[in-house]
Amino acid sequence: MEKLIPFSINDLAKVTNHRSGEVKFGEKMLTVPKDASPLEFLKTCPAKFVLLGVPEDVGVRANYGRPGASSAWESAIKGIANIQHNRFCKGSQILVLGTLDVSEQMELAKDLKFNITNDRKKLNELVTQIDKDLAHIISCIIKCDKIPIIIGGGHNNAYGNIKGTALALGKPINVVNFDAHSDFRILEGRHSGNGFSYAYEEGFLKKYFIFGLHENYTSKNVLDNLKKLESQINFNTYDEIGVRKEKSFTGELNRALEFIKNEAYGIEIDLDSLPNIPSSAMTLSGFSIEELRYFISHFGNHKNSKYIHICEGAPELGDEKNNHLVGKLIGYLVTDFMKSKREF
Repeated sequence: MEKLIPFSINDLAKVTNHRSGEVKFGEKMLTVPKDASPLEFLKTCPAKFVLLGVPEDVGVRANYGRPGASSAWESAIKGIANIQHNRFCKGSQILVLGTLDVSEQMELAKDLKFNITNDRKKLNELVTQIDKDLAHIISCIIKCDKIPIIIGGGHNNAYGNIKGTALALGKPINVVNFDAHSDFRILEGRHSGNGFSYAYEEGFLKKYFIFGLHENYTSKNVLDNLKKLESQINFNTYDEIGVRKEKSFTGELNRALEFIKNEAYGIEIDLDSLPNIPSSAMTLSGFSIEELRYFISHFGNHKNSKYIHICEGAPELGDEKNNHLVGKLIGYLVTDFMKSKREF
């Protein structure tokens, strides 16, 4: 885990707002002791969930998107640390492992332009480096029989999550993705729009369900490709559920679960599918936060769900006075997932 930057007890204290008569998550969450090996501590740690940040937007830049997703971790950890520790959900169930060290890639990417061919190739190479490091850490977490909660970063990190989980389990996994986009674009070099297509091509992804595609932003080429692979890849659209009411939200939740539940699966959440949430591909139309929370509870409440990844939130692209709200939202989603796993 040489690319891990551990999150210390002092780091946790700095983001926790202590208040008399209250107990916050930040006062109960675990961190790796200063002189301990993160991997050895993972093996014996009593916490079920492992929180990992990936504060980068290199993959977003490589996909012609607006940078800013690197700011989500800082907002998220503050939001999570200040949740109330109570009988509904306990901070002691979480080990805050730390963040993937992406400082070198972020520095090298900052002046590269996606519309310059050589620069774009360099961005692709930087994403590939992040893929390798993330997959290694996720594999270590899964092998220790823990449940990763990954806070991105761009959706390019789905690839590392899928590969790391598949390597740890020794077989390909399934995924359900709550997203306005398929992220199943052509294999043109790694970026945030093709993490799933690369994972599928390389044999780490077995079955893939995309929940809530936006019809206006899915190309004919992608739709044709998904049609060819329909035994392994399925989807619905937001428009047929939320606009035309041709399908029910609950019915589609059940259909998607039936499609993936027989194998280990990951839960991928792209915040650009929610209206008015700051992200590289911000939208005005989409499912509600409450529907997303129900989605997470539905898919988390199964023994085969192995991780959750919440990505593409970009607080620095939002209202400066309210940029803490992305972190607060991520906190809700994290605890919804934790509560869904009580039986397992």
